[in-house]
Amino acid sequence: MRILYSLAFTLLLPFILLRLFLRSRKSPAYRERLCERFGFGACITGPTIWVHAVSVGEVQAAKPLISRLQQQYPQYTILVTTMTPTGAERVADINGNVVHRYVPYDAPGCITRFLPRSKPSVLIVMETEIWPNMLHYGRKQLIPTILVNARMSERSARGYARFAALTSSALQNFSQIAVQNRTDEERLIQLGANPATTHVTGSLKFDFKPPVDIQESACALREQWGVDRKVWIAASTHKGEDEIVLEAFAQLRKRLPEALLVLVPRHPERFNAVAVLCQSRGFELVRRSERRACRADTAIFLGDSMGELMLFFAASDIAFVGGSLVATGGHNLLEPASLGLPILTGPHMFNFTDIHQLLLQAEASTEVEGSRHLAEALLRLFGDKGLCQSMGENGRQLVVQNRGALERVMVLIDGMMGRPK
Repeated sequence: MRILYSLAFTLLLPFILLRLFLRSRKSPAYRERLCERFGFGACITGPTIWVHAVSVGEVQAAKPLISRLQQQYPQYTILVTTMTPTGAERVADINGNVVHRYVPYDAPGCITRFLPRSKPSVLIVMETEIWPNMLHYGRKQLIPTILVNARMSERSARGYARFAALTSSALQNFSQIAVQNRTDEERLIQLGANPATTHVTGSLKFDFKPPVDIQESACALREQWGVDRKVWIAASTHKGEDEIVLEAFAQLRKRLPEALLVLVPRHPERFNAVAVLCQSRGFELVRRSERRACRADTAIFLGDSMGELMLFFAASDIAFVGGSLVATGGHNLLEPASLGLPILTGPHMFNFTDIHQLLLQAEASTEVEGSRHLAEALLRLFGDKGLCQSMGENGRQLVVQNRGALERVMVLIDGMMGRPK
């Protein structure tokens, strides 16, 4: 089955390159360093730990782990591979002995060229990146491999089940699998993971801690926005979702005309289109890239920068997390929760079901449907300071209480690296 997969993948490479070219028309970084995607690139000397994190969210989740690896294995270079340029930008923010490469395509030639150039002592794969050739050739070269922070939604499980033999053999190549919860564990075992090497460790995202100076920076930004204004953030929004958010905002401003919306689209290639959309709806707009303060009549602050989402969260009063009013599956709720913000989401949180349910049960989050419901929830929160504070504190406490996944994952990695557990 893997041979057929490899043949199909190789035949599809021209179309993959065409898609890459089309994406590069909006985001030129997609055409840079193409040789790395075929397994070429400069060799890495010395001992290496390879961490694969496909994009921004996975890199963010991996940061506490990378920091711990740097402390525990200072003699190793941490090689971080991503698939997207936005993920590469997040890797560039990490200090220390960290090197970035684009992950090679999962064709045999690409993988077998890449491995001798990197010579990893261990491979750490974040979340649900299950690449058959990467895992097959890694095992052939006796590279211990661990799937970390693994999650498997019901929809993803159905997709992998269509290729049951290929999925099962790929999962068997992992030396260890660290899953977020029991449901993820059951689904992965059903797909072929070895029960003896599959462990529930919790989510690494709980171990994320805001930068120590975040509140100081947030206070300075809030002064630019207006200290006394009602400020809410719509974070990581997707196409089709911005329209719903803007309609809710129009309804909100009928009651709270001084309110400010901080709008942060998920993908940078959409920044300009979202700016045009806001202006077409008659909203006064300031873009972060302009580096100017909001006036009293500014309605929307567009977060068209990278790496500042936590700052925008910290300077806001209420957080709506996108990818949830459209069927994308939602995004990380723990960043605003760790800062003590009350959280609003849409109903489509299937990529973060467990965390979503924990926050709902803790009365730290509210689920809304459509623009009217979103506007009503915002009005209720802005009108009740005590409710805002209690929801925010509930979320913050939930994050604190669920930390510890990093320690459990490091026990598994230390065992693979030959250190005492």
